[in-house]
Amino acid sequence: MIRAIDKWLPGYLASHWSRSHERTSDLMIAVCDHFEPFHKTDKAGALKRIETWHTGFGAVQKDQPDSDGELPKHTFFYPIEQYDPDVIAALEELARSTGNEVEVHLHHEGETPDQLREVFRKGIHDFGQHGFLTTDPEGNKRFAFIHGNWALDDANLDGSGCGVRGELRLLREEGCLADLTMPSAPHHAQCRMVNRIYYSKSTLHGRSHDRGTLACDSTQHLRDETDHLLLVQGPLGPDFSHRKWGLIPRIENGDLTNHNPPSIRRVRQWLRLAPAIANRPEWRFVKLHTHGALERNQTVLISDLARAYHQALRHHAEKQ
Repeated sequence: MIRAIDKWLPGYLASHWSRSHERTSDLMIAVCDHFEPFHKTDKAGALKRIETWHTGFGAVQKDQPDSDGELPKHTFFYPIEQYDPDVIAALEELARSTGNEVEVHLHHEGETPDQLREVFRKGIHDFGQHGFLTTDPEGNKRFAFIHGNWALDDANLDGSGCGVRGELRLLREEGCLADLTMPSAPHHAQCRMVNRIYYSKSTLHGRSHDRGTLACDSTQHLRDETDHLLLVQGPLGPDFSHRKWGLIPRIENGDLTNHNPPSIRRVRQWLRLAPAIANRPEWRFVKLHTHGALERNQTVLISDLARAYHQALRHHAEKQ
């Protein structure tokens, strides 16, 4: 919990003190997967991982509707720099059969802004061939984004993992509607805004998302400003119900792993930390993250354990 605490603790306290105590009527959960099937494997291994998901997630969805009759959803943020037509075709079939979406993930370092812009344009074109991403009325592709290695807008400052400042404007100009990278704590790329949904104005100083304007009715005009980008954050804060050595609170950062699986205990933490829009304080937004292609995390995402969690979540909601 100590690492990067200087960056996130003041923001956590600010969000905690300003938090509305309105009773939650609607809980919206988004599982945003840094889906990297090529991680430490070859093409055959990547295809095998997607096939495992194809079988496993279908079983998780079966007979698990939420209060609106929707089945569990999962968003695959696939690294555009790892494009392979066969692997992407398999992911396309997985997304289509399960009703899920594929969005843009990118690990990069060392490009100029113009070179990075071309990387995005190629990636968006590649994805468009598979029916990924949404299209606005003018025919432009629109997407959500997660930055690789947490280094959004040169967050590491030494250039590692990014190196491009003014990245928020670049993203917005290329069609990005929202960034969902944060939180990264205990990683040092963590920004100072915590548990917020907000618009950040792009600058050339780096780490523009350290500051911003909370999203609400009065900020709707910022959706059309190319120098502002919407950021949707996941839960971040101390978890006093889960202590190291029984003493030190651990960090709740919305990461889903085999070592930290979803549970009703964590749902209560997410609700405590989840941001809301100012004019709808009874709606809570929980953005979770995972690296779901990796075998070490598949147990909590596409097994009987995942199915049991969705059942428990539905029963918990019914009792509220």
